[in-house]
Amino acid sequence: MVFSSLPFIFLFLPLNLLAYFFAKDIKSKNTVMLVFSLIFYAWGEPLYILLLIGMAFIDWYLTLIMSKYKHSPKKAKLILSTTVAADLLLLGIFKYGSFLLSNVKYFTGFPKTVPEIALPIGISFYTFQLITYCVDVYRDEVPPQRSFKTLLLYVSMFHQCIAGPIVRYKDISHELTDRNVTYTDIAEGLNRFVTGLAKKSIIANSCAEIADKLLVSDTGDFSVLASKSVLSLWVGVLAFTIQIYTDFSAYSDMAIGMGRMIGIHYPENFKYPYISASVSEFWRRWHITLGSFFRDYLYIPLGGNRKGKARTVLNLFVVWALTGLWHGASWNFVLWGLYFFVFIALEKLILAPFLEKHRVFSHIYLLIIVFFGWILFKFENLSDIWCVLKGMFGCNGNKFSDFETLATVKSYIVLLTAAAVACTPLVKRISDKLKYCALRSVKALAVYSVFQIVVPILLLILSAAALVGNSYNPFLYFRF
Repeated sequence: MVFSSLPFIFLFLPLNLLAYFFAKDIKSKNTVMLVFSLIFYAWGEPLYILLLIGMAFIDWYLTLIMSKYKHSPKKAKLILSTTVAADLLLLGIFKYGSFLLSNVKYFTGFPKTVPEIALPIGISFYTFQLITYCVDVYRDEVPPQRSFKTLLLYVSMFHQCIAGPIVRYKDISHELTDRNVTYTDIAEGLNRFVTGLAKKSIIANSCAEIADKLLVSDTGDFSVLASKSVLSLWVGVLAFTIQIYTDFSAYSDMAIGMGRMIGIHYPENFKYPYISASVSEFWRRWHITLGSFFRDYLYIPLGGNRKGKARTVLNLFVVWALTGLWHGASWNFVLWGLYFFVFIALEKLILAPFLEKHRVFSHIYLLIIVFFGWILFKFENLSDIWCVLKGMFGCNGNKFSDFETLATVKSYIVLLTAAAVACTPLVKRISDKLKYCALRSVKALAVYSVFQIVVPILLLILSAAALVGNSYNPFLYFRF
């Protein structure tokens, strides 16, 4: 089950909210959320719910033991290392086991058969959340959670369990046991959820359809890439560039909105990254919770930028290689991470002063870097990546355009334009301006209030219509 599905929107979520608000106290409300979260996760993977519960129990139990050794740093650190190692080992087996064995087989011929290990959905997200809990308890930033049920709720909360954001325990620990919900919370939460739903079902899904139509054949065969026209490849990558942002950010919007409806405030995960003027700024705006995780739990502990330029570059290399690998068990993701490492290292060492002085050039530079970076993300086969890059400049002997591409572009030009606008803060700024005016005029307040009611309802209707009329609803997070 995914957020952008009709059963979730019109059955699962309403039943969850109904049961939640009928529950009398916080203990009962948490029980409701835990039961619904486990049902949600087990809906598609009933077996792997045992893995999620098992990992949460191991971390809960070992962290309680660790907290008893505050006056024995060596023992506490040993327990922390054991706990984190167990988490990473399980993540490694399920997410990278087949990838590792296939590479070993390539060089050694062993094993003869590489087992296909199914990837539990969301394992990267909840593994990282468990690690933040254990490390923050070790650092005395939060007390250990005495209730396993509460910790399991934190890990398995269906809002963010399978698609993020990566929520740190210390950021919501108090809200897990003591929270109040106002009408404003419910209204703004619903608005945020519906906005994300529309972004996913209308914009992201449409852009995904355009991208796949222009970049692969109807059968999903990537071998036709060499014959794709120049225009087809450029517009296809553009559509994927919009899709990847609107899809990722839409799920974060929906998660944040659902959390807000029950009084939990999840952190922002995207802040219009395509308006950035450097790669470094882009990554401060893109998947913010992942970037801050690697910064606070890997980059800074490795020494950050405090040990000279050479060590800084090495630390950045490690962080970005692992950032790429986190996104998927394939060499193209490692290459994608290292691609951004090169530009971030150059900015830190050389380019930053120049980019700060030339904002227009900097923005164009950023868009070009990110645009070509998404080609590495889209195609897992390195030969396909090379074929696309050559084809974009007509080096495959391919034509500049063809009838199919022109027809597609003409059919979707309005949608692509609207989608590009959705990647900017323009709509939000208009909304903020209307809100500002509403606070200063009774008439404007009346108009704004109607606007706040009508627009979410309209977006919900349009989203439902899009989902009913279109079976194309890809879920990008299966890798994570």
